Amino acid sequence: MKDYYYFLGVKHNATDDDIRKAYRKLSLKYHPDKNDNDPFFEARFREIQEAYDLLSNPENRRIYDDNFGHHQRLFRNEQPPYIRSFSSSKIRARKGDIIHLNWQTHNADLVKILPFGLEKAYGERSFKITDFKDGQFHVVLQATNTLINKSVVKGITIVELLHGEEANEDESQVFQGTDQPTFTNFTKRNNRKVLFWGLVIIMLFTFLKTCISG
Repeated sequence: MKDYYYFLGVKHNATDDDIRKAYRKLSLKYHPDKNDNDPFFEARFREIQEAYDLLSNPENRRIYDDNFGHHQRLFRNEQPPYIRSFSSSKIRARKGDIIHLNWQTHNADLVKILPFGLEKAYGERSFKITDFKDGQFHVVLQATNTLINKSVVKGITIVELLHGEEANEDESQVFQGTDQPTFTNFTKRNNRKVLFWGLVIIMLFTFLKTCISG
């Protein structure tokens, strides 16, 4: 269930005036006309408009608050949240490139992907990179269980391709698993390196064992 208060950046006990001020500020910031009709800003603007249309109506807001509270009580649990997977289609890109994200979380009733905002517990999103900061673009997935007030965070860094550089087709950035305390990067190329050195170690161990036995 969508958290419309989160879309506007206000608390659940916000006054009508707080909601109006937040809507005006955010609608100006994310209006598509001021952002070259970028799909991300269009989607964010629709979320803000949807949230304001509902919360600015007293009766609709009352019904929404009742339903939201029931939904939170029904679906929250006391298990710690974790991120099962988080992946990006590219780890090196140019301005204007389309990036595809996929993620899956568990035991989280509040999931955010920064800089985009609130998301479902699992899903996919495509976006266009419009700018890099110091040659990098950071995407962060945060999964929270608000009942026990615990969060887990994983990040992906996309590096800007310099003029003349080409990206490899097999490049991607993935996090998978539930036990790792930190984010793990790997590509298909890195997997082949790990396999190669693993075989080298096994062969060396076998050779040494043979020498000792002889």
